Amino acid sequence: MKAGILIALAAVTVVFAITWIADVRRRQAGSAAGADGRVSPGPLATGVGFVTNFFDTLGIGSFATTTSMYKLWRMVDDRVIPGTLNVGHSLPVITQAFIYIVLVDVEPWTLLLLIGASVAGAWLGAGVVSGWPRRRVQIGMGTALLVAATLMFMTQLGLVPGGGEAHALAGPRLAAAIAGNFALGALMTLGIGLYAPCMIMISLLGMNPAAAFPIMMGSCAFLMPVGSARFIRRGAYARRAAVGLTLGGVPAVLIAAYLVTSLPVHAVRWLVIGVVVYTAVAMLRSAAAGKRADNSGEALADVEPA
Repeated sequence: MKAGILIALAAVTVVFAITWIADVRRRQAGSAAGADGRVSPGPLATGVGFVTNFFDTLGIGSFATTTSMYKLWRMVDDRVIPGTLNVGHSLPVITQAFIYIVLVDVEPWTLLLLIGASVAGAWLGAGVVSGWPRRRVQIGMGTALLVAATLMFMTQLGLVPGGGEAHALAGPRLAAAIAGNFALGALMTLGIGLYAPCMIMISLLGMNPAAAFPIMMGSCAFLMPVGSARFIRRGAYARRAAVGLTLGGVPAVLIAAYLVTSLPVHAVRWLVIGVVVYTAVAMLRSAAAGKRADNSGEALADVEPA
């Protein structure tokens, strides 16, 4: 069963790579007609990919940290951040999934069903989010980041159960996990990372916390390419930034998974919480500013002569 999951993941990876490469080539072909077809990322975009995926491999998550960097340095338009995260982080997360599915013991049917639920949620969610206007994305992402920061804070203070010893789920607990991972898959397309809430859910259901790694990384490895297909089709992502996440991210995953033996992850998470809260507030302020600008424009339109 585990071998079948890995073979399916390899197939998904090939399909995703072909789809993305075709889109990049279309973009480059369009440059001949005067459009901006650049896809080679700069050092900053690649560095963001390396740093965020390094810590992602350790279980901190990459969506919130990437969003914070994009917002701080104004690298990506807010409207296309969700698509950029899903497309650019797909291959690094797939690399993580291969590593942890092989190394960590989880009952195959539990793993398969939770992965399938997350993929279904992502497919439905991406179809909605990819067509949202900038202000709605800002409100959605700002809210999602505050939720993520709250979950991280609860984990840091030990306000959620530490988990049990189980490596499988059955009956009502399995049903609850399937429903939860479906919802988390849909939220992934909005830019809220699956790692923290999935780890909390796994612990609440009495599973060994280590089991969360193949579940959350396997879920993301399957759902992100599926959700990304819709973002790619609509052009709702920043190509250069996404390429930077991938080029910097894959080597970072390998270094973190195989070479890092000790790191003050607990201390790093406190820093991440602060950055995420700052970014959430910035997102919501941008949305509020956009609303004020829209209202101002409507007021001016009211007093203009016909």
